[in-house]
Amino acid sequence: MNIDMIRAASARLDGHIRVTPLLNSPFLDEIAGRRVWIKPECLQHTGSFKYRGALSAISALDPAVRARGIIAYSSGNHAQGIALAAQQAGAPAVIIMPKDAPRTKIDNTRALGAETVLYDRVSGEDRDAIGAKIVSERGLTLIKPFDNEEVIAGQGTAGLEIAAQAKAAGVTKADVIVCCGGGGFTSGIALALEAEAPDMRVYPAEPEHFDDVARSLVAGERLSNATTSGSLCDAIISPTPGVITFPILQRLVGPGLVVSDDEALHAMALAFSHLKVVAEPGGAVALAAALFRKEALHNNDVIVTISGGNVDADIFQMALTRFGGT
Repeated sequence: MNIDMIRAASARLDGHIRVTPLLNSPFLDEIAGRRVWIKPECLQHTGSFKYRGALSAISALDPAVRARGIIAYSSGNHAQGIALAAQQAGAPAVIIMPKDAPRTKIDNTRALGAETVLYDRVSGEDRDAIGAKIVSERGLTLIKPFDNEEVIAGQGTAGLEIAAQAKAAGVTKADVIVCCGGGGFTSGIALALEAEAPDMRVYPAEPEHFDDVARSLVAGERLSNATTSGSLCDAIISPTPGVITFPILQRLVGPGLVVSDDEALHAMALAFSHLKVVAEPGGAVALAAALFRKEALHNNDVIVTISGGNVDADIFQMALTRFGGT
């Protein structure tokens, strides 16, 4: 992985992805005790940053390979990104999804034309085994949600935007907090900022009890979570950091920041109240870290990603009812 791959992905994605803005609210600044800049990837096509990586990976395939079809596994955001990018490329797509994924994500994936195969992650059903069987039967190409170089390159295009937008706002030094699952988004942004904004340092943000990246960074080796379910932040729960992503994270990022589900819900309510932005729980953990883990930060400016906004209505209502934007 290198910056040239990210720049090449940016060229392929130009005119297809949305350049999401960098937002600011004085109310959030007051809570955090510093200026907070929000990169709302919930405004990206399919409601999350995952479309960047999906389109990057699919557009990089040989046309004959692409035409045979794509397979992916995801709790929902990668699923939707792949479904849309495959549809636009005229390629069939099969998505393996946990049956307890948010209903809106399953429904949206199907609406984008992808075939969905549901599995029971709570009982330990193996999605990799399911995927391998389908690949062998149909000759599809697997695009992993984070352990794929072209996916990481696509996610890194958000880092190029952050560097340019921050510079335009007069910000060259900042802490950058990224919602982190397997590390594709975090490592891609870190690589982009290493080249374009070297005075910015990236910090991964995760939900408590699913902080495999934070623990792995401390241990110096890839550690796993005890379970793959049980948090509202389903979008960023992965079993363990990626084989490709973890060395990048080790080299470039600061310590992991961990927040509770309630803090993520609180951040969702604040984002809606002060920015009119809809975030899902996993997409709000970076903002929660900026607001409620302020002692871990070092600069007068912090940039955070809202990585997705695909939230079921009952969960969003829960956030607003509990916290009301206060």
